[in-house]
Amino acid sequence: MKLLLATLLLIFSMTVFAQSNAFAGDYNRTLTTTGNDMFDYKLTLNSDGTFLFHYYKNIKQGIPPEVNKYGKGKWTSKDNVITFSSKKQEDFDEKYTLDFNKSKARFVTKNPRDKSERIIKTKLTFVESEIPWMQRLDIFKI
Repeated sequence: MKLLLATLLLIFSMTVFAQSNAFAGDYNRTLTTTGNDMFDYKLTLNSDGTFLFHYYKNIKQGIPPEVNKYGKGKWTSKDNVITFSSKKQEDFDEKYTLDFNKSKARFVTKNPRDKSERIIKTKLTFVESEIPWMQRLDIFKI
């Protein structure tokens, strides 16, 4: 009985770990306007459940023309929804100022049962966030 219970626990933990590895990785999105303004979003989801985010904005006529914003914290997944959280004592300082609490993103990938030739890039789509420019943002896995 103990062996059976230990085996089931091992299988369950391997399944959970393998599932989080599907989400872990680097995500990026760079947008350029016709006036050569640039918006760059970089997100790293680490397999240990932590994340780092960097937002870079370069607007030629902006004041200031270049802006860098950073965020970090923890992430968890349930089904295909990733929930982000940040703790004020641990994750905020002069550099890391973006608050990812109440932010959620949907993991989108091609279904393994889909045998068609269409190409679906693996991405995260932010569906909820208190950061206004993050809502409905798609960032692609690289």
